[in-house]
Amino acid sequence: MRTVIVNAAVILPDRVIPRGGLVVEEGRILHLFEGRAPAAVPGDRTIDAKGLYVSPGFVDIHTHGAGNADFMDGSVEAVKTVCRTHLGFGTTSIVPSTLTSTNEELFANLAHIESAAKTAEGMPEILGVHLEGPYFSPEQKGAQDPRYLRNPDPGEYARLLEACPSIVRWTVAPELPGALEMGRWLRKKRIVASIGHSNAVFEEVERACANGYTLVTHLFNGMSRLVRKKAIMYLGVAESALLLEELDVEIIADGKHLPPSLLKLIYKCKGPDKICLITDSIRAAGLDVKESVLGSLANGQRVEIEDGVAYMPDRSSFGGSIATSNRLVRTMAQQAAVPLPEAVRMMSLTPARVMGVSDRKGSLERGKEADIVAFDGDIDVRLVMTRGRIQVDRL
Repeated sequence: MRTVIVNAAVILPDRVIPRGGLVVEEGRILHLFEGRAPAAVPGDRTIDAKGLYVSPGFVDIHTHGAGNADFMDGSVEAVKTVCRTHLGFGTTSIVPSTLTSTNEELFANLAHIESAAKTAEGMPEILGVHLEGPYFSPEQKGAQDPRYLRNPDPGEYARLLEACPSIVRWTVAPELPGALEMGRWLRKKRIVASIGHSNAVFEEVERACANGYTLVTHLFNGMSRLVRKKAIMYLGVAESALLLEELDVEIIADGKHLPPSLLKLIYKCKGPDKICLITDSIRAAGLDVKESVLGSLANGQRVEIEDGVAYMPDRSSFGGSIATSNRLVRTMAQQAAVPLPEAVRMMSLTPARVMGVSDRKGSLERGKEADIVAFDGDIDVRLVMTRGRIQVDRL
């Protein structure tokens, strides 16, 4: 059976078809059209989008939790809860992220994520796992537990990949001893090596790029910035990422972690083809709560929710993002004045390209998987499809 979506404002990577639609068959996009729909075929299912925007499904390559669950909670059901919550906000592909922890806890949670990935119904596709840590700079640890920070160990990271072959990206501070060797190893394994929680200066970032690092984790958060040492100015990771064209960046575009002025600067420097929007969300995402926990329930830290973001109780710093994917698109379009097709591209095609799946995901094109989101002018999600199956219907 074909599914025909009509009366839609179809978002392409570079423009919007103001009145058109698309045809889906066997889980893939058969073709797009402008104006009137093609002649019906017996058995067609027609969906009237009622003038809503229709876009590719959102691809979130960095998230820790949602729906009062976290990927470090220690159960398959927690993994499914996070994924299903994000699905309701338009995320059709997801990369679960871990936190620095004991190896025992990490190995167990990697197994739970891999087990949950076998479930397709009612879930975004799990593209693989993102390891955030434990090879971080203590000076830029952020909310990572300092007890478990250490330098890269070839024996250890090889064992982790052996235990969890679905690791697809790894965030590392590249100035640490052994980090450049690890970058080359990750490149050989076709795992995205990302710079994050790092105190590196420009020259160290340059060396990282030459040794396999291609992405910067949550730009401007958890990293060095311009610093003066004995009268000499050095670029930090943040400025280096803006300068070096070969680096892609991800940003928490909730309007809180980065103010609109900084979002505009990053967009001006890097452009939509080098920026991935990420939620980096904790378990409070998708909920209306005043308090939550950053990390697992067993070992996490209490945070307070106020004005759309989590704070540490003493207000010394943020305690995590509570954003969902549609909010990121809304922020870029409404607060950073980014054209909607480009805001969507940063939440779909660019992260799909970074994760190596843009041949099948990330844009509405003939032959690609029918991961589709429909939303209104305020980017409130009304319909979600994964591979042609309706998962969320609020039309």
